[in-house]
Amino acid sequence: MPKVALTTLGCKVNQFETEVMEGLFKERQYEIVAFDEEADFYIINTCSVTHLGEKKSRQLIRRAQRLNSKAIIAVTGCYSQIAPEQIEAIEGVKVIVGTKERNKIVDLVERAAHEEGVVNVITDIMQAKEFEDIPLFAAPGRTRAFLKIQEGCSNFCTYCIIPYARGPLRSRKLKSVKEEAEKLVQAGFKEIVLTGIHLGAYGRDLEEDINLADAVRAILEIQELKRLRLGSLESIELSQGLFDILCKDERFCPHLHLPLQAGQDDVLKAMNRHYDTAQFKKVIDKVMDTVPNVAISTDIIVGFPGETDEMFEQSLAFTKSMDFAKIHVFPYSKRQGTPAATFSNQVDEHVKKERVRVMQLIADEKAQEYGKRFIGKTLSVLFETEHVGVADGLTSNYVRVYVDASSAQCGEIYNVSLEKVYKDGLWGKICK
Repeated sequence: MPKVALTTLGCKVNQFETEVMEGLFKERQYEIVAFDEEADFYIINTCSVTHLGEKKSRQLIRRAQRLNSKAIIAVTGCYSQIAPEQIEAIEGVKVIVGTKERNKIVDLVERAAHEEGVVNVITDIMQAKEFEDIPLFAAPGRTRAFLKIQEGCSNFCTYCIIPYARGPLRSRKLKSVKEEAEKLVQAGFKEIVLTGIHLGAYGRDLEEDINLADAVRAILEIQELKRLRLGSLESIELSQGLFDILCKDERFCPHLHLPLQAGQDDVLKAMNRHYDTAQFKKVIDKVMDTVPNVAISTDIIVGFPGETDEMFEQSLAFTKSMDFAKIHVFPYSKRQGTPAATFSNQVDEHVKKERVRVMQLIADEKAQEYGKRFIGKTLSVLFETEHVGVADGLTSNYVRVYVDASSAQCGEIYNVSLEKVYKDGLWGKICK
């Protein structure tokens, strides 16, 4: 039985796509092994959001080559889509697949095993018209299941390479969305996370008059499902339909990841974000005034071209004024092929590093403040992992909770009495 090892860099969409490819290999009787083991085939799903993602992608390719110099190495994902010539120049690469054609991955690596040269199937992603609907042939190896329902992005933020790597909007048919969700529930998953590159645009490209709220309603018709969570969503795309479901169905997790990206209006405009801070705040206030215990997480980029010290201070002040549960802080990464890479007023790397440090202090403070409000309360927790006698998992509103592992089984939901701050979350005791 041939052995294949798969690994993923980047977002939850990439994680889902790797799991789909793993299922295709299992369907063809391949043995799945860990990436640090010797295998006949290595599949590396790459990321190109930052230079660091590309660097790690190259390192993984070289690691696979060291593990088995005779193996077939296949590289897929965003990095291979936008820079196939760079991938092809790396020793050992035999297959290059971009952000489509993953449904053919097994055939492609088998073809490469019998041909000289590199099998390169990269095509113009901007010409892609339909969602690549690949059914799940095997259950993912985690307790929360990601379900990709949308591909492509039409936002074209000036800093972002993803629209060029992923192409135009394509949505999964509603019937397929529900069928795949039913499979995951039947496989025992308690929580499904809906993912997409531009999730809030779900349905815009379909002939049917449907949107993301319709997909959420369809999945929540599955009575056995315990939790449904959304991936990243633009704040201005939180429709009234989604808001109504969030208020009425307890299974729809009270956790929204709404990227802010900058807390200063001039920077937001330069980024080509389609809102200002006042509009963003209005959405957040509406949610928080209506949904108990809701968690709002966000992304913030610091050091964007043209961001002065004064602008950064304004961004800091706005961030401090918001009741975020979690903040992911990133330094601006110059991406060749994006408008922002050509802006003349680039921020010095040392300045960006210091701004990350300062903004991260606020992020840490906000996360601890949000967690502390639940000490003394009881929340339901879906446990995911166990390490050295401690099990951990997430509440529906995305608080990380730790307990004595002897009292919790991974993949199950328990009511937990929350007692104190612990690591990046709270320590608790399972209610008997």
